[in-house]
Amino acid sequence: MFDATDIEIVPLGSACGAEIRGVDLKKPLPQEVVDKIQKAWNEHLVLVFRGQDVTQEDQLRFAANFGQLGARKQAPDQLRDRAEGVLQLDPRVLLVSNMKQGGVPIGAFGDGDMWFHIDSGYSERPYKYTFLFGVALPSTGGNTMFSNMYKAYDALPEDLKRKLTGRKALHIHEYKRSEKVDLNTDISKVPHWYHPVFITHPKTGKKALFVDRLMTARLEGFSSEESDEILSFLYEHGESRQFIYEHEWQLGDFVMWDNLATIHARTDFPRHENRLLRRCAIEGEPVFE
Repeated sequence: MFDATDIEIVPLGSACGAEIRGVDLKKPLPQEVVDKIQKAWNEHLVLVFRGQDVTQEDQLRFAANFGQLGARKQAPDQLRDRAEGVLQLDPRVLLVSNMKQGGVPIGAFGDGDMWFHIDSGYSERPYKYTFLFGVALPSTGGNTMFSNMYKAYDALPEDLKRKLTGRKALHIHEYKRSEKVDLNTDISKVPHWYHPVFITHPKTGKKALFVDRLMTARLEGFSSEESDEILSFLYEHGESRQFIYEHEWQLGDFVMWDNLATIHARTDFPRHENRLLRRCAIEGEPVFE
């Protein structure tokens, strides 16, 4: 009988990430196996399962071991064409793809690179966990980079930690991949929320830096100039190579990450080549310092 002793955990680098071997995600898993995966997840933040062959229902069943499945965030009407695809038929699933059917995108966020971000960080309840399965891949590029925000927080200068303790930042998203929202325009209809700059992870109790280049737009309580200066430093700091594991996708890869303790980004890839990854997530709660 399959049990937790059959699992091998292989670290993928010093920043974060581990490969989990000996698990077939098509099969229901005993609780002791789920517990061992969760323990590895708390430690490594990003887990990789190679050579998987999972259906959408397999993926959703496995993800549900770790909490309540989250609904795909709905973009406002004026931004809907940037986030909705004709094959996104299950409200719990997002297709990250550049592929089209009848000239219409089947999913969302398909082409080019994508700045570092936190999934649904612009909402009151950011996703807790994200799961991504590689269905179709280009010949090169389209790597996903994950940065460890525990390590980023720990490495911040102490005077900056004191300065930003108790502060909040505006997270806002216009459903673009590599462009910030213009705060000089009316943002009332653009999804946004204020979160602490530093959060305490609800499961591990560790402190994490909670800002990202794509969606964190302004620090509360600072002038525009000082906010921009501090955020620019935090972006660069959080994207330091010492904190990053870069995942080079292979067909059948299943990757899951802690969305509250990491930020992630995508590298560019040939636009004429197909790329399709299937995403689901676990619903989160409000985050606190």
